[in-house]
Amino acid sequence: MNETLTLLHAHRSIRKFTDQALADGQLERIIGAGQCAATSSFLQGATIIRVSKPESRQKLATYAGNQPYVANAAEFLVFCADLRRAGNCCEQYEKPFSGDYTEHFIIATVDAALLAQNIVVAAESEGLGICYIGGLRNNPREVSDLLQLPQGVYPVFGLCLGYPDQNPEVKPRLPLEVILKQETYNDEGDAALIESYDEKIREYYRTRTGGGHGICWSEQVASLLSEKARPHMRGFLAEQGFHFK
Repeated sequence: MNETLTLLHAHRSIRKFTDQALADGQLERIIGAGQCAATSSFLQGATIIRVSKPESRQKLATYAGNQPYVANAAEFLVFCADLRRAGNCCEQYEKPFSGDYTEHFIIATVDAALLAQNIVVAAESEGLGICYIGGLRNNPREVSDLLQLPQGVYPVFGLCLGYPDQNPEVKPRLPLEVILKQETYNDEGDAALIESYDEKIREYYRTRTGGGHGICWSEQVASLLSEKARPHMRGFLAEQGFHFK
């Protein structure tokens, strides 16, 4: 284990932050590291909105499902998949814009995720804590209106950044054998591994700081996938110009 691997294995979501602000230039340095992430076809199809106004932060906290750390973290960033910039390039060179194809949507969304994950690693390397906020997609229209997002841009998720005011345990991940396959997809033997993992997760929830519900991973996933998941997203994305041709 080298320093980088140790850092990656120590990742936790932080939901309580101190009042300490980031140092001058620290956020820009971290975001610069994020820009070094891979980007398909060099599209660089992501834009970050830094939200600092308290009233805007409070609105976003509400839109995200009343998550107070959205308002309280030292920094809050909204990561957007952005095809508007590419569309402007098409207009500049008098080329037709075909950015409403599904593939372009995937590229821009993946670009946003890769950019964010590089930023997370850079931030954690400097002692900061993070929490991804997918809850912004609970109310994507309200978020987009607040941030004045134009056609061709949508909010993928938010990110809290700040100095941790808690020290939660690292949440165990699935056994490597479950997610790493050789040559072809084969889930034979996964059931026994997941059963053992479920017991580990039950114990994690039972004993973690503050206590927990004590249910296992597979039960969580079954509950998640048995319910409707933000059915408004397809209509919202169409309104933003993503038509999935």
